[in-house]
Amino acid sequence: MIGLISGTSMDGIDVAVADLSITGDLVELVPVEHAEHPFPEDLRPLPRELAGMCELDTRLGQAFGDVAAGYLPADLVCSLGQTVHHEIYDGKCLGTLQLGQPAWIAERTGLPVVSDLRTRDVAAGGQGAPLASTLDALWLGELARSTGKPAVALNIGGIANITVVSPGEPTIAYDTGPGNALLDAAMEVLSGGRVRQDTDGEFAARGKVRPEILAKLAGDPYYAEKPPKSTGKEYFNAEYLTLAGLPTTQAEDLLATLTELTAVTVADACRSHGAGVVVASGGGLRNPVLAKALERALHPIPLRSSDSLGLPRDGKEAYLAALLGFLTWHGVPANTPSATGASGPRLLGSITPGAAPLRLPEPVTTAVTRLRIGGTSARS
Repeated sequence: MIGLISGTSMDGIDVAVADLSITGDLVELVPVEHAEHPFPEDLRPLPRELAGMCELDTRLGQAFGDVAAGYLPADLVCSLGQTVHHEIYDGKCLGTLQLGQPAWIAERTGLPVVSDLRTRDVAAGGQGAPLASTLDALWLGELARSTGKPAVALNIGGIANITVVSPGEPTIAYDTGPGNALLDAAMEVLSGGRVRQDTDGEFAARGKVRPEILAKLAGDPYYAEKPPKSTGKEYFNAEYLTLAGLPTTQAEDLLATLTELTAVTVADACRSHGAGVVVASGGGLRNPVLAKALERALHPIPLRSSDSLGLPRDGKEAYLAALLGFLTWHGVPANTPSATGASGPRLLGSITPGAAPLRLPEPVTTAVTRLRIGGTSARS
C-alpha cells in the first residue's frame, strides 16, 4: 500500500510504502520506505474561499443524504454530486470538481456510496463528460440500427449535450454549447439577481430574434471545435454576455435571441452527424419557447421526448447516476472512450462504505452491450 498525506502546515507531501496483512483480528503493517517531497509552491497559500467550499461540500452532502434517505430501502447510492468547476484549457480538460461529500450520504442512509465519477476519465485523458454517452450508447443502439441512421440523444440542462449513436460506428458525445446557461445568466443580470430563469419562456415569447446578435454569438469558436469537447458555466455565463460586446437591445429580444442560439447550435450539431431522430430530455424542454424553437431548427429531423422510449425526460440524469454506480459496483468500466476522449475504458468513481462491512459482488467479466428500460430493449 502507498499512503499519501499533506498536513495543514503545507510544508511537504509525505509518502509511505507498507506491506499490510490481516489474520483474524490482527492487522500487520511492515514499513518498507517513506519520504517527504516538496509541496508545490504555486498552491500556497490556499485561498480563503476554501472555507466556503468546505461548507458547501458538507451541506451538499447532507442535502443529498436527506434526499436519498427518503427512498429507502435500497442497496447502493451513486452520486454525481454538484459540479462546481470544470477546467478546460486549449480543448483539454485539466480537472473537474464535484462537491457533495459522500460520507454524509453514507452516514445518513447506512448504504455504500459511489461518487466522484468524472475524475478518473479526466485522468485518463478524457473530458469527463458527457457521461450520459454510456447510457445512450446502450439504450439507442437498436433504434439506430432499425432506422439505419444515427440516433441522437439530446439533454438540455445548463449546458446542452448530445450523444450520437450510429450503426456500426463508435459513439460520439459532446457538449454542443449553452442550454439554459445564458438564458439564466441574462435573467439574473436583467433582474438585478431577483429572477434566476425565464420561466416558461415568458420573456422570450414576447421578444423577437435579433439576427445580428445571433450571428455574433453563433460565431464563437467553441462551436467549430471538433469533439470530444466539453464546456460549462465557467465559460457561458453572465461575464460572457458582458464581454461579447452585444448591441443594446430590449430584454425580451435578448432572451428570444439566446433561446434561438441554443436551438440553432444544437440543431446544427445534430444535423452535422446526419441524425435520423433526436431523442430529447432535460429541464430545457420545460421551456415551451425553447422546445418549439428546437423543433423548428431541427426540421425535418423528428424530435422525440425520451418519455416515448420509457425514460422520463426529467429523471434521465438521475437514472444515469444509478446506472453508472451499478456498473462501477460490478466492476464494469463506465466511460465511453470514443465519446470522452479517454485513452481507454475505466472503472469510474470512488466507493464510500456504508454502515455494514463493504462486500463487493464478483466482478462481471462479460461485456455489457444493452440496456432495457421498462420492457424495451436496445443493443449497442
